[in-house]
Amino acid sequence: MNSIAKFQLSFMMFLEFFIWGGWFVTMGIYLPNTLNASGVEIASAYSSQSWGAIIAPFIIGLICDRYFNAEKVLGILHLIGAFIMYQLANASDISVFIPYVYGYMIAYMPTLALVNSVAFNQMKDPSKEFAFVRVFGTIGWIVAGLAISFFGWDSEAGVQEGLLKNTFLMVAGASALLGVFSFTLPKTPPKTSKDDKVTVSDILGLEALKLLKNRNFLIFFIASVLICIPLAFYYQHAGQFLGEIGVANPAGKMTIGQVSEVLFMLLLPFFFKKFGFKMTILAGMLAWTIRYLLFAFGDAGELAFMLIIGIALHGICYDFFFVSGQIYTDSKAGEKYKSAAQGLITLATYGVGMLIGFWVAGKITDSYLVSENVHEWTNIWTFPAIFAFVVLILFMLLFKNEKIEYKD
Repeated sequence: MNSIAKFQLSFMMFLEFFIWGGWFVTMGIYLPNTLNASGVEIASAYSSQSWGAIIAPFIIGLICDRYFNAEKVLGILHLIGAFIMYQLANASDISVFIPYVYGYMIAYMPTLALVNSVAFNQMKDPSKEFAFVRVFGTIGWIVAGLAISFFGWDSEAGVQEGLLKNTFLMVAGASALLGVFSFTLPKTPPKTSKDDKVTVSDILGLEALKLLKNRNFLIFFIASVLICIPLAFYYQHAGQFLGEIGVANPAGKMTIGQVSEVLFMLLLPFFFKKFGFKMTILAGMLAWTIRYLLFAFGDAGELAFMLIIGIALHGICYDFFFVSGQIYTDSKAGEKYKSAAQGLITLATYGVGMLIGFWVAGKITDSYLVSENVHEWTNIWTFPAIFAFVVLILFMLLFKNEKIEYKD
């Protein structure tokens, strides 16, 4: 891969995740304070990610893989996204906001697969080259959060003045830029002929359901769906929680989680080799429990360090469970079902698991509403802490240890 292609792909990844990180985290603050949304309505807005994840394989499998170059579809989807983001910025009611956010995520979620397709198509050895390119995506997410806090949009005064609206305008501009830039990316033609038959089973990875006959994989699969329930609490309510209890610059502080993700990604191979898959994934589950207990009993004053540690645990929470799970899935699938198995896990977690999780999180949060935009957060965070711990115990008892080969 030459230096020009490396720059193009890195900038593409930067913008792709700058866009996602520029509005998704602070939406939990924006909706209740600007549009007076309830917990269930916030859950509905965040659930757009899950529906986008469920619909994305059809867009990729039926359109991108058969008829059009990936970079062109990427450009069109981001230009559509720019228009919808502008509409979100000007939505004056939650009933108007929600249809637009669903439309946006249906357009955005397929682009996560498309940027990978464009990147992999240019690489001779993805195992060595992809990490360098992908890390710019995490940097993009971090820069977005820092920018929001730098301009004070997520400050108490900024929220009261409605300045979080600017996050949607910022993302609309970035999406338009990536939409235009995508047409300059290296060509990535369709993978299959338009005459080839493609079934729903192929698109959703249902062929990989055969792997569920393996007891260990079945237990891992169920645990993956269940752990998405506490995960949804973090995505949906962490920003809202930090803003509500008076933590300064919550968007900026949330980027600590992305920095942690990079660091623990580097440590994952060592931990995986030394302690094995089961201990690695158990460490990830335990981190979820510890994180939510820290959130439950920390505060914006003297115990603010507990909140920072809770955010910093994101690297263990995400990398040790989800990335380890992807490695485990790849090892169990074999050459024939590798893509199908990864597609099935993605559908089960970001689709079904997160969809359930967002709904549960919204219901729990609403049940502990004391007054307008004031919640009993200790009780709210105790629920995902206990839930994650129960999943941990069940996995520890039911999953039989096995050696998984990890390739650097």
